[in-house]
Amino acid sequence: MPRAASGRCMVDSSKLTRLESSMDAMGTTFSVVLYGNHRDKMEEAVIAAFDELQRLNNLLSIYRPASAWSEINRLAGQKPVTVSPEVFRLISRCLLYSRRSQGVFDITVGPLMKAWGFYKGAGRLPSQEEIAAAMSKVGYRHLCLDQARCTVRFDMEGVEINPGGIGKGYAVDRMMEIIRRKGFDTALVMASSSSIYGLGSPPDEPRGWRIDVRNPKRPRQHSATEVFLKDMSLSTSGGYAQTFRAGGRNFSHIMDPRTGCPAQGMLMVSVTAPRAIDSEAWTKPFFIHGRSWATKHKPKRLNAFFCEDGPEETWGWLS
Repeated sequence: MPRAASGRCMVDSSKLTRLESSMDAMGTTFSVVLYGNHRDKMEEAVIAAFDELQRLNNLLSIYRPASAWSEINRLAGQKPVTVSPEVFRLISRCLLYSRRSQGVFDITVGPLMKAWGFYKGAGRLPSQEEIAAAMSKVGYRHLCLDQARCTVRFDMEGVEINPGGIGKGYAVDRMMEIIRRKGFDTALVMASSSSIYGLGSPPDEPRGWRIDVRNPKRPRQHSATEVFLKDMSLSTSGGYAQTFRAGGRNFSHIMDPRTGCPAQGMLMVSVTAPRAIDSEAWTKPFFIHGRSWATKHKPKRLNAFFCEDGPEETWGWLS
């Protein structure tokens, strides 16, 4: 994959140069927008950010047999697997999200995704037997971590972990960290519309980087809300993104690990947070638990926009 799949450069009214580049990874398109005075240094920063993205794609991809994540899934049901400190910290962070979300953030939902046909598919209605079989392998408590030895083990075979709930957010944070280290203070990193981080403010907008959150009922026509990101991230999870209809009901790809079924009652949730890994992780608990739960359990410095499966007049930011 090219380091910069596309790129263009222009000069705005403030005489700063604007550079845009993009690259495909983790099943989506990552984009960088960068403002600066020296094009060569800007290109160097963008290349370094995409190099980091490629490293993480190789490290975390469940579609690459040689990745650290694939090795864990292949071996951890049989014996403890030694991992790098980075991977150990990331999995430990996932377990923290699981505990704080009362179990609805769960990186072990892979068997349920497969049962419902969302693993490389468009979705299907499974039997109760299939759901029960998948549920027996789902639950973050199946993960056993040994911090002293930096190992990961599953307490039974058939358990799988999937970084889909935090991988893009983590990559956005890492890419932005590299851009900062290169000396830039005005940039935007996007993993499509899934997770976005805005650093500083673009020259024409002191409030920050303006982001339109798509209307889940009319995504091509209207936005549900707008957000200005200034040293802040935004992540969005929508049940409309992957869905199928059966028996007169719509079923989304966002699984409730407590029931073994897709979550109901919510169309979309957007979360802002100081880090993209946090905003991405918390969209799922808020989507599954709903607004009332989020009001009581939302971590500090996070905010959330809810689009319930009802009248648009009821949508809004958590008060």
